[in-house]
Amino acid sequence: MILDELKKYKVYLASKSPRRRELMSDMGIDFEVITSDVEESYDPALPPAEVVKYLSQLKLTGIDRTQYPDNTIFIACDTIVVIDGHIIGKPKDEAEAVEMVRSLSGRTHTVYSGLSVATPHECLTDYRATEVTFAELSEEEIKYYVSVYKPMDKAGAYGVQEWIGCVGIKAIEGSFYNVMGLPTRLLWEMLGGIINN
Repeated sequence: MILDELKKYKVYLASKSPRRRELMSDMGIDFEVITSDVEESYDPALPPAEVVKYLSQLKLTGIDRTQYPDNTIFIACDTIVVIDGHIIGKPKDEAEAVEMVRSLSGRTHTVYSGLSVATPHECLTDYRATEVTFAELSEEEIKYYVSVYKPMDKAGAYGVQEWIGCVGIKAIEGSFYNVMGLPTRLLWEMLGGIINN
């Protein structure tokens, strides 16, 4: 099994996200967090799937992987929210968070996550997309969510695992965990690909 094979490796998660750390732990993977400061900019002409793949790879560029032993695995992920062809990032403040959630209310948007799984010598990159449909949210509900949960560290200004996911989401087509910020099944498959290569 993959978990048994992973015991032969040192696994690093290149992310500051508490949700990703939680999901990795839930998968039974032993890992340490490693981060590097890189400027997360991209060509706006790129389609969303290419943006998240590029950004997940970019998060590994600040780590000199060649300085690590062969039995090292690095994992990086990036998640974006897309509506009407526009990428919605993380809000700068509560007012922008309210505006973002208001723009998602009563509509369907797409959450893309790009995932890179690498060793010192190779890097696999893929992505998953999930369709999320929100119910019509009242202004009171939107402001309550933003003021209480303060989702300023989340793409699209919401966390699917929080109150707003419980009461505001009508339907999800695709991976729930992808919306949380880590496509766990894809990660499992990619780890298998790295280990068995």
